[in-house]
Amino acid sequence: MIIDSNETPGGLASTDVTPEGFLYDVGGHVIFSHYKYFDDCIDEALPKADDWYTHQRISYVRMKSLWVPYPLQNNVSMLPQEDKLKCVEGMIDAAIAARTATTKPKDFDEWIVRMMGDGLADLFMRPYNYKVWAVPTTKMQCAWLGERVAAPDVKTCVRNVILNKSAGNWGPNATFRFPARDGTGGIWIAVANTLPKEKTLFGKQGEVTKVDADAHTVTLKTGKTIGYKKLITTMAVDQLVDYMEDKELVSLSKGLFYSSTHVIGVGIRGARPERIGDKCWLYFPEDDCPFYRATIFSNYSPYNQPDESVKLATQYLADGSKPKSTEAKEGPYWSIMLEISESSMKPVDQDNLLRESIQGLINTEMVNPDDEIVSTYHRRFDHGYPTPSLEREGVLQELLPKLQEKDIYSRGRFGSWRYEVGNQDHSFMLGVEAADNIVNGAVELTLNYPDFVNGRKNTERRLTDGGQVFKNKATQNADAAGAANGAVGLPQKNKTTNHPDATGASNGAGGLPTRERAPSKTSSSSHARKSSKSVK
Repeated sequence: MIIDSNETPGGLASTDVTPEGFLYDVGGHVIFSHYKYFDDCIDEALPKADDWYTHQRISYVRMKSLWVPYPLQNNVSMLPQEDKLKCVEGMIDAAIAARTATTKPKDFDEWIVRMMGDGLADLFMRPYNYKVWAVPTTKMQCAWLGERVAAPDVKTCVRNVILNKSAGNWGPNATFRFPARDGTGGIWIAVANTLPKEKTLFGKQGEVTKVDADAHTVTLKTGKTIGYKKLITTMAVDQLVDYMEDKELVSLSKGLFYSSTHVIGVGIRGARPERIGDKCWLYFPEDDCPFYRATIFSNYSPYNQPDESVKLATQYLADGSKPKSTEAKEGPYWSIMLEISESSMKPVDQDNLLRESIQGLINTEMVNPDDEIVSTYHRRFDHGYPTPSLEREGVLQELLPKLQEKDIYSRGRFGSWRYEVGNQDHSFMLGVEAADNIVNGAVELTLNYPDFVNGRKNTERRLTDGGQVFKNKATQNADAAGAANGAVGLPQKNKTTNHPDATGASNGAGGLPTRERAPSKTSSSSHARKSSKSVK
């Protein structure tokens, strides 16, 4: 039985639609997968070629009034001369220092300096990561990094500076898919529609009020009580232990830190400007705007905004002034989605955040002051990013096994609180592997070996005719990898373990995962997208 208090499946991978017809995901989501089984499942739900668009990532960093190709650390050749010099000197100093280093970096900030030098740290890495995580880099550990942060190749950087060349695409999402219709949330609506309806419970009737670990029961808001043998839960683990009323686990969970995410959408009348072009998502480290990332959401699919024949009134101009006319007119339209972080260490002015964000778009030359705003969207998500804090591992290595001893498998982006396996493919597979562990004792590779699953194509588990095909090759390979780098081997059945950081901070220690999400279409769906007011 799947129980979800939301009316539609998808969680943080869902999609809202404004009254004017603009779609916005819960932050920036695209499909790039580490797992063939994940691909099989979403392809089963959305099997047609025209269900998807495939894009090449076109990403830039906005800095010094320039658009520098992403990642910045591989493209310092595009910076002004003085900044080039600082970055290259810092990288050389870091490379020399690395030869004699005998200890691992103690935190993310030290990792940045050791890998990239002070020039890049001060210019980009420190300010940008503070805007993303809403905590200083000195308060974050570095075991989570893996494929998430590109380490610069000093020789290549120097060569590109001399030749004035830029580097090519880097990273696991250089090519990605996006659903043609209904945004990312449409994927999970379509996946849910492949399940037997009698085994799902969505909406208020599925809202949980209590989890009794001793009695192995879950109590819903309706008063209904459901018994279980094993419970897989994706609710934030700090909220889960509150529902359990377990004082020891509640106290333990206080050591976990997270940031909230504000998603802001701006719908604009007019053809997409030449200066925007085919850009996908863009990074903003400087303080001339509150957002850390902008996604040109209208570039992902023509169905992410109203058709140009739809008549919409101009609400106001980008500079806040009144339009000459409020009469509804035809398009075309394009849209931008913005993300802003918030925490106790980085408060925001929520009431004025939309206005400040539009001004930030003007400051960064994303929009012109006289652009016509026809739709806006603002929604705050309390649990946005699970922070890889210095305290995280100590908490998770105690908290998750204690829950599992009670037959509770806490998994997902915030269920197991590990950002490095917190994308939607990871989060999906955390559930698949938890179920496999319960049914046949299979090892939960994603939970316990993040570096292993992120460093390979995981093709052993497949979906065939609605059933699973699983070879033991993945387990054997992981065991061999663990033995080769001094790890303690794979976890035993019904235990949650981490392998030690045998390969160093540069590619991250193994540990407990986090979650993200994917896209879909609802042509024959029993679920519908949520319609969202401008600000909630």
